[in-house]
Amino acid sequence: MNQEHVRVTFINNYICIHGHFYQPPRENPWLEEIEIEESAFPFHDWNERVTNECYAPNAASRILGSGRKIIDIVNNYSKISFNFGPTLLLWLEDHNREVYQAILQADKDSQKTFSGHGSAIAQVYNHLIMPLATGRDKKTEIIWGIKDFIHRFGRMPEGMWLSETAVDNETLDILALQGIKFTILAPHQARRIRRIGEDYWTDVRKETLDTSRPYQCLLPSGRTIAIFFYEPSIAFEVAFGNLLENGDRFTERLIKAFPKSGDGPHLVSVATDGETYGHHHRFADMALAYTLHEIESKNLAKITVYGEYLEKYPPKYEVVIEENTSWSCEHGVKRWEDNCGCRAMYACLISDPSVCYPSTSASMAPSYNIKPWSQRWRRPLRDAITWLSDELAVLYEKEMEGLFQDPWEIRNAYGDLIIHRTKDGIFTFFSSYAKRRPTPEEMTRGLKLLEMQKNSLFMQTSCGWFFDDLAGIETIQILLYACRAIQLARDVTGDDLEPGFISHLKKASSNLSSLGNGADIYTNFVKTAVFDINRLAFQYAITSLIEGKPDESPVKLYEIICKSFELAETGSLKLTMGHALFRSKGTLKESTLMFVALHMGDHNFVGGIRPYTSKQEFDKIKESIWDAFKKSDLPGMILSIDRHFDVHSYSLWHLFPDGKQKVMYSILNESIQDTEYEFSQLCRRHFPFVTAMKELKIPSPAALDFPIQYTLNRELIASLNEETINIEKIRQTLDDLKRGNYLPDLKLLSVNSAKTITRLLSAIESEPQDVRQIIQVNQLFRFLSEFSLQMDLWSCQNMYYRIGVRMCHKKKEDMMSGDESAGEWVKEYSLLGEHLGVRCYPGPEAEG
Repeated sequence: MNQEHVRVTFINNYICIHGHFYQPPRENPWLEEIEIEESAFPFHDWNERVTNECYAPNAASRILGSGRKIIDIVNNYSKISFNFGPTLLLWLEDHNREVYQAILQADKDSQKTFSGHGSAIAQVYNHLIMPLATGRDKKTEIIWGIKDFIHRFGRMPEGMWLSETAVDNETLDILALQGIKFTILAPHQARRIRRIGEDYWTDVRKETLDTSRPYQCLLPSGRTIAIFFYEPSIAFEVAFGNLLENGDRFTERLIKAFPKSGDGPHLVSVATDGETYGHHHRFADMALAYTLHEIESKNLAKITVYGEYLEKYPPKYEVVIEENTSWSCEHGVKRWEDNCGCRAMYACLISDPSVCYPSTSASMAPSYNIKPWSQRWRRPLRDAITWLSDELAVLYEKEMEGLFQDPWEIRNAYGDLIIHRTKDGIFTFFSSYAKRRPTPEEMTRGLKLLEMQKNSLFMQTSCGWFFDDLAGIETIQILLYACRAIQLARDVTGDDLEPGFISHLKKASSNLSSLGNGADIYTNFVKTAVFDINRLAFQYAITSLIEGKPDESPVKLYEIICKSFELAETGSLKLTMGHALFRSKGTLKESTLMFVALHMGDHNFVGGIRPYTSKQEFDKIKESIWDAFKKSDLPGMILSIDRHFDVHSYSLWHLFPDGKQKVMYSILNESIQDTEYEFSQLCRRHFPFVTAMKELKIPSPAALDFPIQYTLNRELIASLNEETINIEKIRQTLDDLKRGNYLPDLKLLSVNSAKTITRLLSAIESEPQDVRQIIQVNQLFRFLSEFSLQMDLWSCQNMYYRIGVRMCHKKKEDMMSGDESAGEWVKEYSLLGEHLGVRCYPGPEAEG
């Protein structure tokens, strides 16, 4: 093959890898915060866990060289096509700003690489199945998705990802109407094709469709949209095979997909869940980074994104789609409305239905006495959600027409308020769209109706039907949104849609008989999470009591202004009382509430909430409770709280999950401090004696061994966490552990050592010239090297790489010129790189 032919082949060969990065909205709809999800342990919730395993690694992915050392750190998002779910980006913006900014920066960087086309495309807002939605819901989902994209990426999206690639012509028409140029589908979603300008169509199957080109889809309205179809076999191997175990294997597979002929152009398009690269397949982000590096550095093909390719090579063929199809259900879109057989591949043992085991095939069930779970619950759940959506639509339209010309266009515009929810933004919204200037009560009423509609859309999120059981966390989540929508409807109109909704849910049954039907699950797992302003006020009262001052922790959906606060303590009793203003940021509704909270020791709390009406009434109630408190009259205090707060009296069990955890740890903290003090006294008194016993081979008493070991470990962690680290003190404590033959707490030491090294690297990044700080970190690594610590040094490696890019070559040049201080810096910085597994001087070679 001559050089000219190689060049032509490369010029005409393009590769586009698309990642669909998405998590369902998981927030408590009353607080708009994610509560602790135990199944995501050791992380707080699944968003946090998948960010750690996937989203963050792809923002700073490693390319390895000889010795498996990091030679480059790259942002994968800048070299692939990607979409992020808007609700996930909102969470990242609030909870992991570094990763969020890296995603936005990747799109900016990619525009320089791909002829002005960004790597990011939009997504329908909260991932509902578009063919199963009404036309107006489709329109809102698309408009909100576009608004969110423009807000974050600062440009109009060229493409939009459809949830599960579920498609129909109406959806495509709305996409085109809103200015979207293309979308991505699976090859089996094409029905027939023809060259543009010809009369005759050719039927196609996924095996016969040419996925190397874009297609134009002519819609009933006369509008058109381009469609890219991904290459199915490679996508399957990426998602479910072992293709990502080795970067060379992935590279070879992509290049072999091109025809041997140099004619073209040819596009190899691969689309999978973005979570494939790190969450589903550990370290797959590195295989992706290596593959992109190999293809570019060796000129094997041209990396591109869909927008760039579409501009260079507009469609020459038309396509007619197969409507009501998706990429993950061979029965169309039945997975989200019926018992079609598509499932997450889990089955349960007949002998113990509470234990589930993965199964790759239902056919294996008989030989292993395994019974596959049924998804018969999907149809009644879909019917329930559809019924509720329709009822809410009628109510919404009726209630909004007096204030707005077109309630549904107002819902579309509400996407702006979801993005910019400020008091000024709300006033601007109403002044722009309302028929007349509304009263404060009308504004609150209108905002509640709009929030009701938001929850109506969220309760249709696809994940509620995707998995195996009605009681899964994703299904319970959409029921929470349904419950919130019902509550808002009741608040505005007095109409209660809950009995009708529950009657539909009764027809759906869990695979676990102990959980009952949908009505039981709704009662036990959804109704118990229902929030009202009184529960929020009680949580505020308890946390303020524990902290000894008004709780200033931010609450995302509420503004809390403390008006009065009094605290008293006698013996084991602790009492607080006061009143505060609670203002909803979403609806502007204000409630001034009086609160009281009594801690009787341990986990025993009682309290109450009631509207604050006047200072006179407040003082009267306070005097009654305070008199009993001063007398240490516990029964009198409880009776007085019950008498004055009988409607809304609460205990610890009424707190939200995160609130319960916070309070319980706060209660334990004082006892733990007392115990640690006693342990430290035992350690100081008996450590020399116990050490001598061990040197004399005399067994030491466990009653002393444990306090000593615990104290030394605690002192070690405390030394690591000091603002100014004392290396000598850390060395001494490690020597004491060794002398007493005590084991360090490796898990605790790993976590805290990583935090300390991260903090020290951050200081070095701020002052990279200060070699003393680098020496200090190297000393710490030397002390810790004898332990097999599992430290998360991801952030440290990122910082080290950034410092190296700025400093290494200049320092090396200075060293070669005879600068001794530069030589010391290079020596110590190279040693730090050895500890972190990163090369000081990035090299050209890479390992797959």
